[in-house]
Amino acid sequence: MAKRKSKQKKIFVLDTSVILYNHDAINSFEDNDVAIPITVLEELDNFKKGNDTINFEAREFIRIMDRLSGKFTLQNWISLNGAEKGRFKVIMNEQSEMDARKIFGENKPDHRILNATLVLTEENPDKKVILVTKDINLRIKAKSLSIPAEDFETGKIKDVDSLYSGKSVIEDVDKDIIDKIYNEGFCSLKEIGVSDAIPNHYFILKNIKTSALTFYNPVTKLIERVVKRPAYKIMPRNAEQVFALHAILNPEVKLVTLQGVAGTGKTLLALAGTLEQRRRFKQLYLARPIVPLSNKDIGYLPGDIKDKISPYMEPLWDNLKFIQNQYKENDKEYKAINTAVDSEKLVVTPLAYIRGRSISNVCFIVDEAQNLTPHEVKTIITRAGENTKIIFTGDIYQIDTPYLDSQSNGLSYMIDKIKHHEIYAHVRLEKGERSELANLANDLL
Repeated sequence: MAKRKSKQKKIFVLDTSVILYNHDAINSFEDNDVAIPITVLEELDNFKKGNDTINFEAREFIRIMDRLSGKFTLQNWISLNGAEKGRFKVIMNEQSEMDARKIFGENKPDHRILNATLVLTEENPDKKVILVTKDINLRIKAKSLSIPAEDFETGKIKDVDSLYSGKSVIEDVDKDIIDKIYNEGFCSLKEIGVSDAIPNHYFILKNIKTSALTFYNPVTKLIERVVKRPAYKIMPRNAEQVFALHAILNPEVKLVTLQGVAGTGKTLLALAGTLEQRRRFKQLYLARPIVPLSNKDIGYLPGDIKDKISPYMEPLWDNLKFIQNQYKENDKEYKAINTAVDSEKLVVTPLAYIRGRSISNVCFIVDEAQNLTPHEVKTIITRAGENTKIIFTGDIYQIDTPYLDSQSNGLSYMIDKIKHHEIYAHVRLEKGERSELANLANDLL
């Protein structure tokens, strides 16, 4: 019998963007070899100082390189930890026959990384050399030079269109079952024709004449009625908003994700629900990641630190002001919001300022969570102490950072991985309620 050909090993060249996304990326390529251009190390040197997640990723990767190299020099192939792992090295030579710097007319780090990949291809004609980068434009440039280029797939959701929605519609439910839900408040899974259900999954039960909003309670193992109710005078306008507010107010649920396009009410409901249960927590944190325009640091903006971060926090203040204006200035609820802000019971802050703090006895809203990496999401959740509730809101199709997309951002990753846990609930909001004009833009533009 003819012997099967052994699988051809590959060499993967990692770009800086991959390492800043996941410091452990070097261990994600099975038994294939991994190469790091010297320019990448130079770029990481610029990122090693600071308190943002990318600074942490840079420092951790540098430590990994130092630990793995030991007494060896990085110009030679060094075995990665584990019998099933390949090798790694640093590419020093960036003088390829085809010079990307001359072709693209600029001596940029990206072009030197392309040259390093070309050198490695010339030196290893028997192996397939692949550039791995989360920078889409760099992938396009690589392919224009006939360099195979790929995105970093680890932690990426394959089919984002089938991402868990948090709810189901069941048609033709017997009227007696719906009447029972209204009269007794519950029914069994079997009665609605379901054999098993995800914890805290929401159901819209329908027949020709009536319908009921329900959810699966993982504690009682029953389908229970969800009652439409306001929070701080914000009344849900559709079934998904009713479900979202129910999840936010449910004390058994410690982690909530709300996904939806602009105008579906994610942030407003999260804020209203948090204010409604403010007495259960010592502090309320409203935070969002800062993604500067043109990827420039906020240090480029004029003014002191308060002036620099104010534009990024304005949407949270706008929603808070909208809720406050549901009341008159003399109402205790109106005054309570001002008091909470003045006493720092309610804190609106950039997400980076939360780093290192204990978040016990806190209700914590993370807005625009689609701009976080999976590692950033994990870092936030793992800081949760006793009696802490975290609410993530975002639109996975509206991403402002160049190295994330709808499949690789932290919000999509979290929804896909945590959906079967009893303390978690998710709702995808689909109907815009901001205005008829906003709906027109979402639907047609």
